[in-house]
Amino acid sequence: MPRTVHCVHLDKEADGLDFQLYPGELGKRIFDNISKEAWAEWQKKQTMLINEKKLNMMEPTDRKFLEEQMEAFLFEGKEPTIEGYVPPKKP
Repeated sequence: MPRTVHCVHLDKEADGLDFQLYPGELGKRIFDNISKEAWAEWQKKQTMLINEKKLNMMEPTDRKFLEEQMEAFLFEGKEPTIEGYVPPKKP
């Protein structure tokens, strides 16, 4: 049976992640408060950010940048700035 969390990003009860996908304290916060649906949204944005900004995940500064964007998106509802990408309007 899937575990349910109150997703702070979507502000609703939704299926939680099956396991902690991100390390450390932030990973625990994501596991406890972010749904699969919101995580999937972030994954798409993360891919766009990595490609657009040519981020190198071996570089600590690039990883830190991405982590800050992820935290702002998931917990504060801030859309990352991605050149040429317009987020769909919320109804």
